[in-house]
Amino acid sequence: MNCIVIEDQLPAQRILKKYIQDMGTLTLQAAFTDALEAIQFLTTQDIDVIFLDIHLPKLSGIDFLKTLKNPPQIIFTTAFSEYALEGYDLNVVDYLLKPFSFQRFVQAVQKVKQTNTSENVAQTPAELFIKSGYEHIKIKITDILHIKSDTDYTEFVLENKKILSTEPLRYWEQTLKNSAFVRVHKSYLINTSKIEKVSSNQIYLGTATIIPIGRAYKDDFFKWLS
Repeated sequence: MNCIVIEDQLPAQRILKKYIQDMGTLTLQAAFTDALEAIQFLTTQDIDVIFLDIHLPKLSGIDFLKTLKNPPQIIFTTAFSEYALEGYDLNVVDYLLKPFSFQRFVQAVQKVKQTNTSENVAQTPAELFIKSGYEHIKIKITDILHIKSDTDYTEFVLENKKILSTEPLRYWEQTLKNSAFVRVHKSYLINTSKIEKVSSNQIYLGTATIIPIGRAYKDDFFKWLS
């Protein structure tokens, strides 16, 4: 997996570089001390995961993440625990509290899922296997109304049931990116084939489900709609 580090403290940056090298499954493409420097890099490079500090000069890690429309998977690295809840609201993969051990680093990386992996999801053109707790539940993609992010899990809402998954919404967005699914809100991924109508900033799916359109996703959605 290709990764970058955004960390303004050089000792912490050196530790991350060492851990990445020792991990073996990661390839460090670049390291930055300023989030603004990374923005241009991300427009031209395919990155799977970012190790992102929160307290950065000019632009914080959280504000930087909010500027990215389709961000790579994110692992926060910070000395401040009070941002943990906001981090999970942003669907980060993990939250490493400094100083962290190599073992804890490995645990975080193991949560990162590449879109082409079959470790937790087996996909055919019509079906998915969702890992939910200790079970793998097979569903038809066409039965999904929408997928909702809820703190540290995602909820699949089908026509006749709901299924919880521990994968973040970003993972499912990448997994289903070549299908009929579109991200319309920071918390919602919808099956566009289920759209009955769009009114103002609301999407009606089926007969009883109403999904809000997020401000950051509004322009792209209406371009798709037209």
